[in-house]
Amino acid sequence: MYIQPIIEIENLEHFFGEGELHKQILFNINLKIYSGEIIIMEGPSGSGKTTLLTLIGGLRSVQSGSLKVFEQELFGASEQQLMQTRRHIGYIFQSHNLLQFLTARQNVEMSLELHDNLSHREIRKRSVSMLTTVGLGERIDSYPENLSGGQKQRIAIARALASQPKLVLADEPTASLDKYSGRAVVELMQKLAKQQGCSILIVTHDNRILDIADRIIQMEDGHLSEDLIA
Repeated sequence: MYIQPIIEIENLEHFFGEGELHKQILFNINLKIYSGEIIIMEGPSGSGKTTLLTLIGGLRSVQSGSLKVFEQELFGASEQQLMQTRRHIGYIFQSHNLLQFLTARQNVEMSLELHDNLSHREIRKRSVSMLTTVGLGERIDSYPENLSGGQKQRIAIARALASQPKLVLADEPTASLDKYSGRAVVELMQKLAKQQGCSILIVTHDNRILDIADRIIQMEDGHLSEDLIA
């Protein structure tokens, strides 16, 4: 079904702190994720899930081992190489990370301004189209303070997917949402990602959304377990 992995991790390890505070967070991580897959990563708080997610996303420097994203080795990669990789990744975080002084449309537009090949007209068109797709067509000029938690997370999804990324990384995307809103958000992510042919890696404690995954992996005390069949 799948051929070339878009993420290939071998013997990855990571440490925080120095001297007496030096602590190993990740131990010998090996993982492959393929195009079009939806992967859920479970595990208790402090187990290393978010650390691994930020390493994959090029938001943190790889210290040891090999981590390839889109066949680009991130260990020893230059800032320019990391930036180029990040342009093909959509990020969704628990706290939305929306700029309160920008409207829904402007928040989505910001993510597209990193792409030099898009005109201002195309950026606006894509932003409005994606917000309409996530059900916020009538709220494109609303500010985050006037929107519900579910609506804010929909903006975050629109922002992550507007650039048509090859990979979406989501850190606890349903944590601040009720059962109905959380389910709606992940089903929307699943639908849009499948339409665009991208992969999704979701870190979650939410057992209500496990059924959307193609694979479930477990992280505990910095160790990644074998895949479970979802």
